[in-house]
Amino acid sequence: MRLSDCGVPMATDIVAQLADSLAKAAVEEGELSYKGQGRKLDDAQSVEEMVKEIQDFEDLQALRLEGNTIGVAAAQAIAKALETKSKFKRCYWSDMFTGRLRSEIPPALNSLGDALMLAGARLTVIDLSDNAFGPDGVKGIEKLLKSTACYTLQELRLNNCGMGIGGGKILAASLTQCHKKSSAEGAPLGLKVFVAGRNRLENDGATALAQAFQLMGSLEEVHMPQNGINHPGVTALATAVQHNAGLRILNLNDNTFTEKGAIAMAQALKHLRSIQVINFGDCLVRPAGAMAIAETVSEGLPILKELNLSFGEITEEAALAVAQAVKDRDQLEKLDLNGNCLGEDGCKALKDAMEGMNIGKLLGSLSDDEGEPEDDYEDEDEEEDEDDEDVDEEELVEEEEEEEEEESNDVKLSTPVSAPRPPDVSSFLSFPSPDKLLKLGAKRALLIEQQVDVSDATKTAEAFLKIASVYKEDNNEVKNAVLDSIDALLKKAFATPSFQGYSFVSSLLVLLGLLKSEDKVKPVLVVPGHLHALEHVVRQDYFPKDNVAVLQAFMSR
Repeated sequence: MRLSDCGVPMATDIVAQLADSLAKAAVEEGELSYKGQGRKLDDAQSVEEMVKEIQDFEDLQALRLEGNTIGVAAAQAIAKALETKSKFKRCYWSDMFTGRLRSEIPPALNSLGDALMLAGARLTVIDLSDNAFGPDGVKGIEKLLKSTACYTLQELRLNNCGMGIGGGKILAASLTQCHKKSSAEGAPLGLKVFVAGRNRLENDGATALAQAFQLMGSLEEVHMPQNGINHPGVTALATAVQHNAGLRILNLNDNTFTEKGAIAMAQALKHLRSIQVINFGDCLVRPAGAMAIAETVSEGLPILKELNLSFGEITEEAALAVAQAVKDRDQLEKLDLNGNCLGEDGCKALKDAMEGMNIGKLLGSLSDDEGEPEDDYEDEDEEEDEDDEDVDEEELVEEEEEEEEEESNDVKLSTPVSAPRPPDVSSFLSFPSPDKLLKLGAKRALLIEQQVDVSDATKTAEAFLKIASVYKEDNNEVKNAVLDSIDALLKKAFATPSFQGYSFVSSLLVLLGLLKSEDKVKPVLVVPGHLHALEHVVRQDYFPKDNVAVLQAFMSR
């Protein structure tokens, strides 16, 4: 049945109205956006129109340049226009150097940073994610990070930038200097959100940043997945996070804790009464580490919502201890123990135990369980410790020289750093990207459908928007993967008796910033993929026409 036959306008009309409303909302927030336009901006002439729009935008607070590629001369022209924008606060500059020479990026960033300092801006957000600029790119923002412009910084997002150990150390030193200088003026740097996944920080980079974290003590979210951090770096981070009492989200997915790191982190968690999300998936926490974390959970963490201990070589006994620990956590929404070493009987025992405690619905899928273990973890840990101590210094020097040569090579283009292994669904939903979605394989729709709790309308809406965000109109493979995944998710949702379609639509409107919420929900960054996905789903048979009517009624109000 066509939607027009139901007495409601076609989906394109709804999406057009939605896009118009969102555009107006962006203007009201003092934001100018060129996000996702795919512009190749090489020189001053190519940004003439953009420069005029920036100059004419009174009280400009935010500039989105994501998804374009910007050369040195173009960056200098944009910077010149920013020199008078004293109320500027938010730099959304991820993925804006694709295809550029590494040598182009530092001067471009220096120009933009100098302009903001000259303007007297007081920044709250810097997002330079998905710019694979290496240590030299960090040098390009070093002066800005140390300046008065960053005394007010609340969010620093540098995901997938290839910073390496050297870049991590420069970043840590810059944040430390900023904190010391701002403290001397009576308003210490209070960074709340730090994101630096997929950066090859390793132990030394993580340890340097840990010292900065401990000094600041203001962090609420730390995301450092896939950084090659082992137990020395994890232990340093554990010491740091316990000094950040307001920490709500700690994501260290896909690093290597082993028991030593996991036990240190378990001790640190005892100091965090505000923690809501703990993601230690794919971190090799092992049975002893899981038991230590279980003990911490059972003793505290009163508002814990999500605990991810997947792919950690955890055995049945440890998994049951974790299940027992979470039974009184009233706000817990999800426990992920997938991919461990429970065996068929262990999986059944875990499910039965959680059902018996009336918390069975919290347990995620166990479809990737590795079966009962055969190895002696203690022996492995001892061998790893010996390996750590006996690392050949000459090998380390060679590796550093190779990395420096690669980073400094002017011919090297800025391209995203490849992940060390295919991501899982939770990794995709935490940090969505087209590449991660495709790497989930042919069963991606089923995997996503299994991961998302469709009985919860809000979580379903959040998942829908995350999947839709990676939509690419010019890439059929990605486009089809997005639409297939969304169709599977929403078909299951609308077929679930307890699913509330009206709540789903309301949640979408709240998350898109078009409807106010009493819970003060932070709207998502709206991208074209959201609109294309909406246009698609409202045409499908599984999407009830009365829900489309509600959406239309809200838009036309």
